Amino acid sequence: MASQSFDNDEILKKATEVLDIEIEGLQTIRANLGQPFVDCVRRCFETVSRGGKLVVTGIGKSGHIGQKMAATLASTGSRAVFMHPVEAMHGDLGVVSPQDTLLALSYSGETDELLAVIPAIKRLGIDIIAITQKADSRLGECAELVVPMPVPREACPFNLAPTTTTTALTALGDALAMTMLHLRHFQLNDYAKLHPAGAIGRSITLKVKDFMRTGEHAANVRPGTSVRDALLAMTAARCGAVAIVDDNNALLGIFTDGDFRRKITADTAVIDAKIETVMTANPITINEDSMAVEIMKLLEKRKIDDILVTTADGKFAGLVDIQDLPKFKVM
Repeated sequence: MASQSFDNDEILKKATEVLDIEIEGLQTIRANLGQPFVDCVRRCFETVSRGGKLVVTGIGKSGHIGQKMAATLASTGSRAVFMHPVEAMHGDLGVVSPQDTLLALSYSGETDELLAVIPAIKRLGIDIIAITQKADSRLGECAELVVPMPVPREACPFNLAPTTTTTALTALGDALAMTMLHLRHFQLNDYAKLHPAGAIGRSITLKVKDFMRTGEHAANVRPGTSVRDALLAMTAARCGAVAIVDDNNALLGIFTDGDFRRKITADTAVIDAKIETVMTANPITINEDSMAVEIMKLLEKRKIDDILVTTADGKFAGLVDIQDLPKFKVM
């Protein structure tokens, strides 16, 4: 294929056009949310509450979205599985039990491979919720409940390749999962139980005290210490901040290497100043029993590199250096 020259503005214009079309689709879905979606949430909630599960099915692009939908539901506390409609006809129908509810996904509502499994589902007495464009499609007519998904147009210039419709279906699935999460009062500790591995799992199972610097690795000095000696303490601890504490170890303030660079530029005599005259009083702190995820939120919000850690009664306990977080695989 011969190389071609593309105009940057042309590329960005087309990409923007695609995003605008998909945003238009999402806005249409939002505007049409109504009682059918409410009824869908209620039925799904009842199913999960009685010990049943949500069986999501679809084929093609809808199948791919269905897998993601089932995974999101399951990971946020609503029992769900994905069932491929063709494999269901060859034994996978055994995943379905009488107390379950089927979520059938098809934009056209006329997908033959999906429709083929519906009679078998009906024989099991399973309720069917269809998410489709038209309630009067063949799938819609088979379902006990239809959640309409009107989408003005695909982003594809031929209006054929699933683009806006798959984006809309993904968003609807997320809306269902997050609404279910809210209604089931699913909490952070519940989330941690279902995500024990990876950075997410570590950030919501590790506590700050599990990875904070302590002892000789967390520099701290008393009032009256010179800035020069405070810097030496920081250097010995190989950290970028020093805590200033009183004789009872109560936290008074913080002084960082960034503070020193800013102050030494303005006045070289600062090197001999008393640390309490240049420290930041009432610094940002975090409790040693906080979860690691709280550290991540704090670092993102405050744009700082070092956070002092305190006990429940305000005593200095240690220090968290942002450079340590990758070592503990929490970022």
